[in-house]
Amino acid sequence: MPDVRIASSQGKWILLTTVLGSSMALLDSTVVNVALPRIGRDLDANLAALQWTVNAYMLTLAGLILLGGSLGDRYGRRKVFVIGVVWFAGASLLCGLAPSAGVLVAARALQGVGGALLTPGSLALIQASFHADDRGRAVGLWSGFGGIGAAVGPFLGGWLVDGPGWRWVFLLNVPLALLCAPIAVRHVPESADGRTHGRFDVLGAVLGALALALVTYALIEARQGSLVVAVTAVAGLAAGVAFVQVEKRSPDPMMPLDVFKSRQFTAVNLVTLCVYAAFSGFFFLTALQLQVAVGWSPLAAGTALLPTTVLMLLFSARSGALADQIGPRIPLTAGPLLCAAGMLLMLRVGPGASYVLDVLPAVLVLGAGMVTLVAPLTATVLASVDTARAGLASGINNAAARAAGLIAVAALPLLAGMGPDAYLSASAFDDAFHRAMLLCAGALVVGSGVAFATVRPLPPGCRRPECRTHGAVTAPPLEGQRARRRIA
Repeated sequence: MPDVRIASSQGKWILLTTVLGSSMALLDSTVVNVALPRIGRDLDANLAALQWTVNAYMLTLAGLILLGGSLGDRYGRRKVFVIGVVWFAGASLLCGLAPSAGVLVAARALQGVGGALLTPGSLALIQASFHADDRGRAVGLWSGFGGIGAAVGPFLGGWLVDGPGWRWVFLLNVPLALLCAPIAVRHVPESADGRTHGRFDVLGAVLGALALALVTYALIEARQGSLVVAVTAVAGLAAGVAFVQVEKRSPDPMMPLDVFKSRQFTAVNLVTLCVYAAFSGFFFLTALQLQVAVGWSPLAAGTALLPTTVLMLLFSARSGALADQIGPRIPLTAGPLLCAAGMLLMLRVGPGASYVLDVLPAVLVLGAGMVTLVAPLTATVLASVDTARAGLASGINNAAARAAGLIAVAALPLLAGMGPDAYLSASAFDDAFHRAMLLCAGALVVGSGVAFATVRPLPPGCRRPECRTHGAVTAPPLEGQRARRRIA
């Protein structure tokens, strides 16, 4: 049984280690968007290369995050976490030194592999190390400090891009890893799940990632209208079908399909796909819009989006408590509508826009909507399956959100009519950005409708989220691996 107390020196070292590790991934997911215009100009990259700069990371992270948690359970959570930290730092160094857009994209894909190892491991280390009486407080501190890191990310990213340069957005991870890894080795106890069994579902992981990669390529390159794009799209769909068949027949699947027999679980994941596709598209394009069309500096653009994270940090726990009292249906219906209203308010943002009059109202309404829906969404996911599979359900929901973001970043510029050099023209990008915000708002309205039609009250005594405070905007909270025995 874990017995580390939070007041002990070892407990403090464990918290520091896990916060540093998770902050690396959170910082990276929030700061890179701010750096994209400078990256594009410096490396002479078109819009497709900028999309791949974001998507290469999300692709490997979404495709491997479930497998990463299982590796920790089997071979040791500390060991896999440290490997993830070192891997992430090495890939970040490659990103920072990349001489071309192609090298940067490849390094970002490697970075996502490291993220898939360290992201589930940070919370799993807390759950496996701390005494049961202290675990809730430890998780609260971890999620709170991690949220602060997410809040600092856009500001820090903008300052780095304006100052030392965009390469330092990636190079910053190296000293963090040099601090994190030795502390983990010295102060964090090793733990593993002795009950894990069977083979790893490597084929399932490969097919899932391949399907996402091929579909993403087809969407990003669809402007060419070539035979290669059509063949790639068909191959991506075929890989997706093969993934489903492998998961159906595997004795130890990465994603057991029978979990979707729960109608509530399936419905909430559909809501997740809608809302996180909209969120990812919004944050990707807004960071560009504020710099390309409005003319702000990277620092100003990054800081402009800070209120969404601050609102999440301050009120996500209270939103979860309210949803416990009134049920998830109202929050999951109203939250996406509020977010849609925030994105419609972004239609006012263009050349000469005022932050106080135009940007801030939109960001505040969007943040209020995110506060309303994120905590109830996580609680509903956990409550829709057996308690023993709650961790698995959370992992699938987190991966679904990241996959939705991946597809949105690939598809939105195409659907909005952005050309390869759109980000170099203020007027062209502004027109396409407004069309994209309408599409994002439409996806949120669909998500709201699905929630209203399908979400039901939570059963009494169901498992509640351990991460009550949440500041990340790229995916719902990822519960630890303690309950995820089935996929190992």
